[in-house]
Amino acid sequence: MIEHLELKHIGPASSMKMEFSPRLNILTGDNGLGKTFIMDIAWFVLTRTWPNLPVLPQRGKGIEPEINFLKSGQKKLSSPLKLSYSYKTQKWLWDSYDLPPDGLVLYARADGGVSIWDQAKNSAQRTDVDDGPDKHFSTEAIHFDAKNIFDGISQKDKVKCNGLIRDWVNWQFQKKGLFNTFSKVLEILSPNTLEIIRPGEPTRIFVDDAREIPTVNLPYGNVPVTHISAGMRRVLSLAYLMVWAWNEHLAASSLINQEPTDRFVILFDEVEAHLHPQWQRSFMPALLEVIKILESSLKVQIIASTHAPLVLASLETEFCEDKDKILNFELTKDSVSINEIPWVKQGDVVNWLVSESFGLQQARSRDAELAIEAAEAFMRDDIEALPESLDTKDIIHKELLRVLIAAAVEKQGRTG
Repeated sequence: MIEHLELKHIGPASSMKMEFSPRLNILTGDNGLGKTFIMDIAWFVLTRTWPNLPVLPQRGKGIEPEINFLKSGQKKLSSPLKLSYSYKTQKWLWDSYDLPPDGLVLYARADGGVSIWDQAKNSAQRTDVDDGPDKHFSTEAIHFDAKNIFDGISQKDKVKCNGLIRDWVNWQFQKKGLFNTFSKVLEILSPNTLEIIRPGEPTRIFVDDAREIPTVNLPYGNVPVTHISAGMRRVLSLAYLMVWAWNEHLAASSLINQEPTDRFVILFDEVEAHLHPQWQRSFMPALLEVIKILESSLKVQIIASTHAPLVLASLETEFCEDKDKILNFELTKDSVSINEIPWVKQGDVVNWLVSESFGLQQARSRDAELAIEAAEAFMRDDIEALPESLDTKDIIHKELLRVLIAAAVEKQGRTG
């Protein structure tokens, strides 16, 4: 688990520093300010691999890029550990740090892919060959794209993962205990009691495809998982890989004769991607409950990004200030700063929209926001705050009628 991260001369600012809470860390802020970038670096620090391309440092005379970090179990150190960048080799350099194992790490990426790193599997793959400073660490991780989550991954003569389609059917008919766990996870992640995701009977759907395809039992009938919506596909993918990763970790731990980890780190980019508001307001609390289904004693750290006020609203009954945190990415002049936002229950999604996490002045259209802000500036006699297009009483009044009265009439028509 990661506790501290400090970056110098990489990313959208000359320096960035953040302290992570032990359980839940929510990253908010506009697009392009570095939320995904931070999660990529967190993954790198935890696993020594990159989920995609390595992050690039800033360049210039006298610039020395650094990644400083502190993980759980390092408190005895006098200062965070430091990674430096070699321009000559184009690589980030690790010293032979004797770090504690990181257990299990899952990174759900915004593109629908998922990366998984398992300390137990890496332990089994280490050799006694001295191959430099990384000899104590394997670089093995499994990177799934949206397709091979369903179809599996094979490498040479080994099967890395059977994939959701084959494992689902195998669990359903041969591993009842595992399938019951998977079914329970799907039920917990369902958006509401009227739309519970229940596995149906597998079916064959194509003449030239001999596989039995799992189905989902929806209110209007059974739907093959190959034909479900993008939102449900992402939820099924995450449910499957969480169950699969934990089950694989237990199997690997048994094979190498060691105790399973008690730590699980989840990096989750854009929680709300493809999800309807009903799902947005239930997903994060459900995810916290899923962990208890896998193993009640697991210590879990989640670092998740979101642009959805409903995601934060959903956490009002779950958030604990002692072990949870909101980190907001803000553009200040020409660089990005990361600031912790004190936790305050907003009570309503509209209030969340105008909170520090999302920064809207009004939870309305952009034109309506400009007109209302202009009207308030006019009443304060703050002439300098008036935009050029809204600089007189008559123009402001006319614009308010256009953007607000029409909306009110439309709303009355819908409700009346």
